[in-house]
Amino acid sequence: MGKRAAALVGFTEWAPERKWERPMFGMEACAALAAEALADAGIEKGAVDGLVTGGLQDSPMFSPLALAEYLDIQTHFSEQVDIGGASSAGMIWRAAAAIEVGLCDTVLVLVPSTPAPPQDGAEARKMVMPPYLAGDAWGSPQGIYDIPYGLVAAAPSFALVATAYMDAYGVTPEQLAKIAVDERNSALKNPKAVFKDKPITVDDVLASPMVCDPVHLLEMVMPCFGGGAVVVTNAERAKKAKHRPVFLSGYGEYVSHKTVTYMKDITVTPAKPAADQAFRMAGLDRSNVDLCSFYDCFTITVLATLEDTGFAPKGQGGPWVAERDLSFAGDFPLNTHGGQLGMGQGGAAGGLSHVVDALTQIQGRAEDRQLAKADKAYVTGVGGLMASNVGLVLEGA
Repeated sequence: MGKRAAALVGFTEWAPERKWERPMFGMEACAALAAEALADAGIEKGAVDGLVTGGLQDSPMFSPLALAEYLDIQTHFSEQVDIGGASSAGMIWRAAAAIEVGLCDTVLVLVPSTPAPPQDGAEARKMVMPPYLAGDAWGSPQGIYDIPYGLVAAAPSFALVATAYMDAYGVTPEQLAKIAVDERNSALKNPKAVFKDKPITVDDVLASPMVCDPVHLLEMVMPCFGGGAVVVTNAERAKKAKHRPVFLSGYGEYVSHKTVTYMKDITVTPAKPAADQAFRMAGLDRSNVDLCSFYDCFTITVLATLEDTGFAPKGQGGPWVAERDLSFAGDFPLNTHGGQLGMGQGGAAGGLSHVVDALTQIQGRAEDRQLAKADKAYVTGVGGLMASNVGLVLEGA
């Protein structure tokens, strides 16, 4: 594929909020995000000829078409991506690939996550999470074989993975809790983080309520509202960008199942084939990377990703984490924005926050969290129940 054919040149990210005070339709949010990201990139709307998004609450079908109409943008490439929490990272490589093959020149990646405005006479709408990740429809294997036996929502599934890891490899509760603590230490320096003023210790994590054994409350993300957008453009336009262009030099994607019931081995995730593909395409070794930003819906997700992407030896992730400082100030910078565990999960935009984290560092815009060296990063997205994985290798110009 065309290494250095497409670059990320601008972005915007709204601070995650538990209670969203501004009534806003999905397409309205997209318009605001698009304007902010294009202004950051220094690119006019008229130059955009590609559009990638996730689902839109106000246009459940044909969302790219509705969005092009609403934004008054004509495109050669439009797509809606739906691979769970890996969708945002998946949108980035699809945008770059469309540019690489010459379909278009500049793509807007838009990920809104705001509640629908309340209807007249109705109470303010509360956050509604799909309890079964949309698996309860008639005929769904999840609806037939998982839900009737109590395997519902996300926490029990990730708890099963954590239990299996602990049994197989001797991972301790303290080692998993340290991941949340290190990420929180980075969140303390991020003004957008929900937990920017609340340091925690390993004891705090282990003393927090048990949600689903062995997962404690502080080992899982806090769902929030938010939004984010990234501008991807071709190499020629990237030369004129306001900020340092960040090229997507490698990417991989792997989807193997939806629920943990159907994992071949519950301690092996799709992160490995995705990472192998991404690093092979980029022509880099893991040792070349200056920072990582891993999708972190649960602490076990981070541990499994560290192992399966090849940064930590398989089965040694527990002691590997214990021996390192994973904060922005440490010897293995991981999720320097605080991760979703420390920053909050801004809905679907939570996945894009990892892209923005790496982009911010490579462009030298991380302020108090800025790394001394940040030229190459590896970013992941995880969707479903350890089901889909996308890996991105990002390199500064």
